[in-house]
Amino acid sequence: MKRHITSLLPLLVGLLASPSTLADPAPVQVYILSGQSNMVGIGQVDGGGSRWGKEFSDPVLSIYSGKPDASIDYDTLEASESHKLESFGGVKPTPYPEGGVHVVRGQIEMPDRGVYEFRPGYGASAENIMVVAGQEVYRKEPSGKAVHTPIKLEGGKKVPFKVTYLNNQANGLGWYARQDIPGTLKSVVNYDGKFKHLVDDQGNFVPRKDVYYKGVVTATADKWLNIGCGASNNSIGPELGFGHVVGNHHDAPVLILKASQGNRSLSWDFLPPGSKGYEHTDEDGITWVYAGYKQSPNRWEKGTKPEPINWYAGKQYDECFDAAKAVLAHFDKEFPQWKGRGYEIAGFGWWQGHKDGGEQGVGKAGLAATKYEENLVQLIQTLRKAFDAPGAPFVVATVGFGGGKTWEPGSSADTIFKAQMNVGDPAKHPEMNGTVKSVDIRDFYRVPEISPRNQGFHYNGNAETYMLVGEAMGKAMVESKK
Repeated sequence: MKRHITSLLPLLVGLLASPSTLADPAPVQVYILSGQSNMVGIGQVDGGGSRWGKEFSDPVLSIYSGKPDASIDYDTLEASESHKLESFGGVKPTPYPEGGVHVVRGQIEMPDRGVYEFRPGYGASAENIMVVAGQEVYRKEPSGKAVHTPIKLEGGKKVPFKVTYLNNQANGLGWYARQDIPGTLKSVVNYDGKFKHLVDDQGNFVPRKDVYYKGVVTATADKWLNIGCGASNNSIGPELGFGHVVGNHHDAPVLILKASQGNRSLSWDFLPPGSKGYEHTDEDGITWVYAGYKQSPNRWEKGTKPEPINWYAGKQYDECFDAAKAVLAHFDKEFPQWKGRGYEIAGFGWWQGHKDGGEQGVGKAGLAATKYEENLVQLIQTLRKAFDAPGAPFVVATVGFGGGKTWEPGSSADTIFKAQMNVGDPAKHPEMNGTVKSVDIRDFYRVPEISPRNQGFHYNGNAETYMLVGEAMGKAMVESKK
């Protein structure tokens, strides 16, 4: 693979200043990941923050004289005044009077049995100590870090709570998140005991300091690899599992550059440069011309003049990979920690297929599915050329909706799955010289009953699925380098 030197000057200066530093540091290993929404990342980290309000009852504000002191047990002191709060939580909690130390006590009743994390306060008011059912569940002292201690609560059972505010910015705002929802990453790690390398001894997710993540178009986190590199701060894609595997493999630092977009097909949106248009006659005997790269619309009747729309074949390809190229063109500026070190394209990863019919497991395969293998081969060859990495390994993760258990032979889902597996078969595609590997992900599917949501086209948001897909892609990538 070709090494891209972004600037030789810093390296030359370093060599002149320190003759002992003769070894040229290895270039940063860049992996480009792409696909549609599941590559964007819908794996759920936790139950998500819910604004609290109706869970609380009988809230009473007690005001104590003096300045807030985290070491004082205000239960042993007499309040100077008390006020029953009409509203605690929600969007407009009852304002607190100014002055003194504010402590709110009352009852809390959670709707469901589960393990909950409480997040009291907003902004400056987040400096407080919260106790639920006699257990401290939250503490953030001024200038300190927030410490959360999840607590298991029974649904429909009232227990006492207390919030002691440590500054004069107190209010009743707050949120909570259930931690043990099946299939969330926190639940899978903390309660199922899997992927423990993602957290420290306190159960906090920790960034990986030798693998950096940069997302373009969507999933635009820009940070050392950790949770929150998916569609939101509360989600992951396959990049997390993938990054840990390839990071363990390399001595050099790794950059995960993800260029993805949801609800996009390979036959139209991601159609790669060089793809030719073609004709197809439908069941009614009408012959249609289907767009090649840069043509618009998607199809038009043969013999008629096409009327372009505000999209064209391959527009998503252009948007995603032009954005990725722009990042690499300004490598030193984007990643100053690696200035002058250079990079090389270490490999590509692709996870896509739903928009082309990958969830349609019954009936006859649609046209997009029947063209999928041809288009995928073109994509692989075009990306390697576009990024000047002709021999870079390419890993394709298959569709796996429903675990593939009900797919009928010849359906769109079955056809796309086989196409994705075929490109990794040297016997079927000898032109790839064994540099493409396919990963069958069907066994990684998890049913809704053990997942955060019932949304099959996003693998039910199950974080274990996304971790397993990423790890499998990473292992296939490492295997390609042997």
